[in-house]
Amino acid sequence: MDRLQSMRVFVSIAEESGFAPAARRLSVSPATVTRAVSELETRLGCRLLHRTTRSVSLTEAGQRYLEDCRRILSEIEEADRHAAGIHSAPRGGVSLTASVMFGRIVVAPILFGLLDRYPELSVSSLFVDRVVHMVDEGIDVAVRIAPLPDSSLTAVRVGSVRRVLCASPEYLAKRGRPNSPSALAGHDTVSLFNISRMSEWNLFEDGKPNTFRPDSRLLFNTTDAAIAAAVAGRGITRVLSYMIAPHLKQGTLEVLLEDFEPPAVPIHVMHKETGQTSARVRAVVDHLVEHLRGNPIIAANESA
Repeated sequence: MDRLQSMRVFVSIAEESGFAPAARRLSVSPATVTRAVSELETRLGCRLLHRTTRSVSLTEAGQRYLEDCRRILSEIEEADRHAAGIHSAPRGGVSLTASVMFGRIVVAPILFGLLDRYPELSVSSLFVDRVVHMVDEGIDVAVRIAPLPDSSLTAVRVGSVRRVLCASPEYLAKRGRPNSPSALAGHDTVSLFNISRMSEWNLFEDGKPNTFRPDSRLLFNTTDAAIAAAVAGRGITRVLSYMIAPHLKQGTLEVLLEDFEPPAVPIHVMHKETGQTSARVRAVVDHLVEHLRGNPIIAANESA
């Protein structure tokens, strides 16, 4: 078996977590898959996979080799498309990730227009509230709401959102409006939590950071629930500004302590391709950048 086909077999085994599923994916026999990996490991002089009767996992060398194989195979595929004249036409599949709520509220409607614009394009969206490793998980494009660390990924800033405190007019009429972070201690609060930690509200008072740790009787692990509680008058909560834009417009929530907010959180559209970007990825990135920059609930915070 030639080297490129051996790489394809190895990538399939890693992605399918098994020899038999990889064989079905490639429409070859399990024996062919086993032989290909054996020949590959013999040529490289190292083990790429840990094998047991129940599972297959990557060795450290296998993990590094997997990343290289994915990159090489992707570049070969792109070279073939370019030679065939396909590079100029956006077609094929693109995978995209964003956080759950931002994906539902902001990104999904943009994708509808993208598919109308490019009939031969398809998009697979992964909306999750965790950092997705684009290379390891095979994601082409990401929309990230966070300061970006140094990275080899290409990123385009499209706007920003604020971390805001909010409450309903009914709650404020009953309990009063806090005029400083220290005044929050006398108020009911609605907090968010995850498995690893409770929420902390980072604010600024007299030019210095002020971390408020809400002692909440009502805690949720989803932002939707916290916002619903705030709308129902159960207390003050903290969310990202885009999440409550409809409530602010309707008057069911009001923003508090704007002068004490931390810096706005940047939003970037990212992709992992280097060199000549494929037409399908470029079409998705350009469309997202255009429409995200034109979204008032994002662009409005750029001066914040």
